[in-house]
Amino acid sequence: MYRNRIVAGLDVHKDSVFLCIMRHDVAIIFEKTYGTLTTHLRQMREDMLRHGVTECAMESTAVYWIPVWNELCEHMSLRLANPHFIKQLPGRKSDTKDAQWIAECQLKNLIRESFVPNPVV
Repeated sequence: MYRNRIVAGLDVHKDSVFLCIMRHDVAIIFEKTYGTLTTHLRQMREDMLRHGVTECAMESTAVYWIPVWNELCEHMSLRLANPHFIKQLPGRKSDTKDAQWIAECQLKNLIRESFVPNPVV
């Protein structure tokens, strides 16, 4: 079930996006923080694709996830996590730890996704 999967966890904020990429054996293979300008989001997407990410889960309060979703939606499977679920991790120390937790939960199929409507054309 988990074999050969490479997933990403994103913790999305107003001014930054924390990325953690994990392999099927729960090994962290890449971590980085990005800005939220379009050029930063495109660089993040390219880094994710370069590492072989096919699935991504993200957590965000408010609407900060929308530009991130729009940059990634044509390139990989996405899941928007409910922030309440992500906050259940005891002893969180940083947003990097949140991104790791999101990636690990995605890898283990533990995230119940939030509803994301299709774009209006």
